[in-house]
Amino acid sequence: MNEITLGVIETRFANLVWENEPLSSKRLVELCEQEFNWKRTTTYTVLKKLCDKGLFKNEKGLVSRVLSKDEFYSLKSEKFVEDSFSGSLPAFLAAFTSRKKLTKKEIDEIKLLIENYEEG
Repeated sequence: MNEITLGVIETRFANLVWENEPLSSKRLVELCEQEFNWKRTTTYTVLKKLCDKGLFKNEKGLVSRVLSKDEFYSLKSEKFVEDSFSGSLPAFLAAFTSRKKLTKKEIDEIKLLIENYEEG
C-alpha cells in the first residue's frame, strides 16, 4: 500500500470520521459544518480525497473506514522505521532511548508486547 499522508485539516477530518463512523454523508456534512464551519461541497471534496487515498469509503451515502485509526498509524510508524532506520526496530529504540529514558511502566509494557508476540 502506498504511504498515505495527511495535512492538519485532513487529520482533523479523519479523526472526526473515525470517532463517528459509520455515519451517513448527510450527518458528516452536519458535523463538518459544526466543527469546521464548512459548506457541504467542502466536506464532499475532502471526503473524496481521503476515499481516493484509500482511508475511507462512501457507499450509497454511508461513510466508513477502509483503515482504522490504529491501522493508519501503524502503517505510518512502519514507514518511518523503514525509511529512517532501514527497518530496524532495535535501531529505532536505541535512538529513541538515547535521548528519552523509558519509565518502568513503559519497559514493562514493551516486555509484555514482546512476550505476547512470542506466544503467537
